[in-house]
Amino acid sequence: MRDSRMINFRINLQLFAEKTEKPTAKRRSKAAEKGQVARSPEVNSVLILLVCFVTIRLMAPILVEEWTILTSDLFRMFAREDFSLDFSTLQTILLMSIIFSSKILVPIVGGALVAGLSASIVQMGFRFDMSAIAFDLKNINPVSGFKQLCSLDALARLVKSILVVILIGYVAYNEITKQLMNFTRLSDMNLRASSAFIGQVTMNVVLKVVVWLIIVAIADYAFQKWRTEKRLRMEKQEIKDEYKQTEGDPKVKAAIRRKQAQMSMMRMMQVLPKADVVITNPTHFAVALRYDAEISPAPVVIAKGQDRMAEKIREVAREHNIVIVENKPLAQSLYFGTDIGDTVPEELYQAVAEVLAFVYKLKGKI
Repeated sequence: MRDSRMINFRINLQLFAEKTEKPTAKRRSKAAEKGQVARSPEVNSVLILLVCFVTIRLMAPILVEEWTILTSDLFRMFAREDFSLDFSTLQTILLMSIIFSSKILVPIVGGALVAGLSASIVQMGFRFDMSAIAFDLKNINPVSGFKQLCSLDALARLVKSILVVILIGYVAYNEITKQLMNFTRLSDMNLRASSAFIGQVTMNVVLKVVVWLIIVAIADYAFQKWRTEKRLRMEKQEIKDEYKQTEGDPKVKAAIRRKQAQMSMMRMMQVLPKADVVITNPTHFAVALRYDAEISPAPVVIAKGQDRMAEKIREVAREHNIVIVENKPLAQSLYFGTDIGDTVPEELYQAVAEVLAFVYKLKGKI
């Protein structure tokens, strides 16, 4: 009565399987094709910032010189008695500003572009996947978008961004506070000196920010590497299934080998009746030889076998009245030293010749 009221539950044990195995090369390759690799945006950011910092640092004397020339030209323009802010004057000022901005921005933007591409290639490899920019309705699904915004990854990125902003703000505040007394003296400096001072303070702030961001980028990349490796881990069954797909099912391969062995035995049994003699030891090994001077200068092994195969060779030999000679050393030497289709080795010529002479004499050929 109690058993009739029991409820049977079917549990899929694979749901509880732990992914404890390292990912295979095939799994890593597929993940890389889908862009599932360790990648830290902080690495891109810090490398771009570092390149921009170095570029500006190297170009600082040129930038100061160009800025001084631009401001001097503008002041001279404004100081002229016939100065009027008309359309032609605005065009001139705009052209001067564009030329100055180009001299500054082209090297910086170019370096930043190369740095960003280099950081992506180093982390993800050089790949161009059209599927990443292909139209997909899932990408504009508001429900999926909301889930991504409320996910733990999104929260972690938000917290990380806030911490980076706080870090940058603290470094900038701390550096500017140290130079606060010098800022009060800017009114006593000429244009070149004040520009150099502001530039130096800015460079100090950027340098310290870059150093801290490098530390953050290294830590973030290590975390992304660990998390990606954990996501790519596999179950033992997954590795077995992948091996079957790559190398073939062992059962299927064994069946193929059995089929090949059967076909080889059939071919061997078809040519066995042409043998001149079968040499045995007498039960474990059997080797069939054929000698035709027009085909080969030496006797040829056309069949050989061990145990059950040797017994089968002896049966066929008896059916076709082929002479069976017992010679243990010779049978073993031929079995282990030759393959089907090989000629008899030179060191066995004498022993084989004696056997063939016995056979031919028995058949009355000599």
